[in-house]
Amino acid sequence: MRLIVGFTAGGGSDILARLTGQGLSERVGQPFVIENRTGAGSNIATELVVNAPANGHTLLLATTANAVNATLYDKLNFNFIRDIAPIAGLLRAPNVMLVHPSVPARAVPEFIAYAVANPAKVNMGSGGNGGPVHMAGELFKMMAAVNLAHVPYRGEALALTDLLGGQVQVVFGSIPSSIGYIRGGTLRPLAVTTATRSEMLPDVPPMADFVPGYEMSTWYGIGAPKNTPAEVIRKLNFEINAVLGNPGFKARLADLSGTVLGGSPSDLAKLVGDETEKWAKVVKFAGITPI
Repeated sequence: MRLIVGFTAGGGSDILARLTGQGLSERVGQPFVIENRTGAGSNIATELVVNAPANGHTLLLATTANAVNATLYDKLNFNFIRDIAPIAGLLRAPNVMLVHPSVPARAVPEFIAYAVANPAKVNMGSGGNGGPVHMAGELFKMMAAVNLAHVPYRGEALALTDLLGGQVQVVFGSIPSSIGYIRGGTLRPLAVTTATRSEMLPDVPPMADFVPGYEMSTWYGIGAPKNTPAEVIRKLNFEINAVLGNPGFKARLADLSGTVLGGSPSDLAKLVGDETEKWAKVVKFAGITPI
């Protein structure tokens, strides 16, 4: 059985896929091969699964990127909501708003005031157009009514490097990538992007405390080609939920700073639909393009 991942090995998506694949393999008695098919913001991986036989042997690690790409890309060879059958959600994980120590703000309201006083002069780094780090920042720009200059990099690590050097002033980074800098005091966290606090950063307030209604989390789930038999979907959903309920699995997920989802295929379908609608508004408001 294959679990297709649209991102490079070693990142959060890949780690989650390998943990999930290992757990499923132990339960069903079959090996799960993790395949990294990178490119076009995970669209190459998604198209591979869309065109795979609908027998439950080729699955997709679906992510926030799929919801964003539905609007970000004009001409896709598939419709994610139509062509991928949801099986089960896996995880939701927050990002964290980080600023360089030179920024005269120790709380989100102070940062907003600073950005309003310096329109388009505050640089916001990201790991690339349309990625979670970028979209978290664009949602903040839209909801807080601030003008930040977006500086895209080829990966979040490069954005964080320039944030450390002061070339950019703010990055809405992932917690696993940022936690060392936060604990070392080299970067200042102002807020997590979920509606509640993160267990890994219990002293950092949620963005919604300052920007009402703000919520951004990177989510993950598993999907299959459309027309996969309902019995196969049901069986896979049962096994995935069993893996997610395993205490050992949950403990290993703690390093990804996420909250376990689980639930039914319809729960994941609702999440995908809601997220696709949400990010369509942000993409259109900001005029974001893939490059």
